Amino acid sequence: MSEIRAKFMEVYSILKSEILNDPAFEYTDDSRQWVEGMLDYNVPGGKLNRGLSVIDSYKLLKEGQELSEEEIFLASALGWCIEWLQAYFLVLDDIMDNSVTRRGQPCWFRVPKVGLIAVNDGIILRNHISRILKNHFKGKTYYVDLLDLFNEVEFQTASGQMIDLITTLEGEKDLLKYSLPLHHRIVQYKTAYYSFYLPVACALLMAGENLDKHFDVKNILIEMGTYFQVQDDYLDCFGHPDVIGKVGTDIEDFKCSWLVVKALERSTEEQKKLLNENYGKPDEASVKKVKELYKVLDLEGVFAEYENNSYQKLIKSIEAHPSKAVQAVLKSFLAKIYKRQK
Repeated sequence: MSEIRAKFMEVYSILKSEILNDPAFEYTDDSRQWVEGMLDYNVPGGKLNRGLSVIDSYKLLKEGQELSEEEIFLASALGWCIEWLQAYFLVLDDIMDNSVTRRGQPCWFRVPKVGLIAVNDGIILRNHISRILKNHFKGKTYYVDLLDLFNEVEFQTASGQMIDLITTLEGEKDLLKYSLPLHHRIVQYKTAYYSFYLPVACALLMAGENLDKHFDVKNILIEMGTYFQVQDDYLDCFGHPDVIGKVGTDIEDFKCSWLVVKALERSTEEQKKLLNENYGKPDEASVKKVKELYKVLDLEGVFAEYENNSYQKLIKSIEAHPSKAVQAVLKSFLAKIYKRQK
């Protein structure tokens, strides 16, 4: 575990301890134990990319200046707020999708004794973010901007999830609804804002920047988030479960995946019929037919071309930005995701 990651985990322990001793609530031994177990199970288990990128981005914005202990702590605390937000979304998302595993272990609501208590746990996770921000940022000039940013991004993400859910309503499975613009809208709101824009926006606020002056940065990061989700859709089908840490179920779940949108664009009437008959069916035979069609339509080649074009376009947009420090932040983000395998 890298030194930065180890330091980041130390901050998690501090924040967790503050929450478990929050004076606004009188914990019993049982409730304290429950919350601690719930946090350890759901918050620090992922790759932590979103959280760590707040620190990376802040360092790059400070252009090589040595960061104080306090700056590292505050950037880490904001990073953890994003990881808490992610945990809140995933706990509830897994219930809505009736998922089985997450990060290589059973989804939280499937853990014995948890069940639908997980809904309230999701609400508690969301509330912890406000507590962390209040504890550590209340005196800062950018405190209100931070609250506003988290509220805005949460609203965008929940609304993206809503579009995703109503597009895949049971009993109304209609592939005709699926198009590239719809896919982009779902992705932009459901993933790109909180995974890509939020970490950089946190770092910009800490560095004393006004977010209203960074629309171009937001747009580039939303583009990057879209590219990231297309990769995700691709890996859901063509990635190896051992590598990506979960079994892809987009085909069974009738998801508006980039692959199915591309397949529809490239299919003959006969192939469209095959898609309509098999997409969204939970049995192995149907999934296999869809995957075989994806191979026939060379979606692996189509993706490789998309990946290359997106990368070139993003690099061009980034290099047009006037600030070298901001360019460095955006390039480091892109480097993390280009040609990823998981």
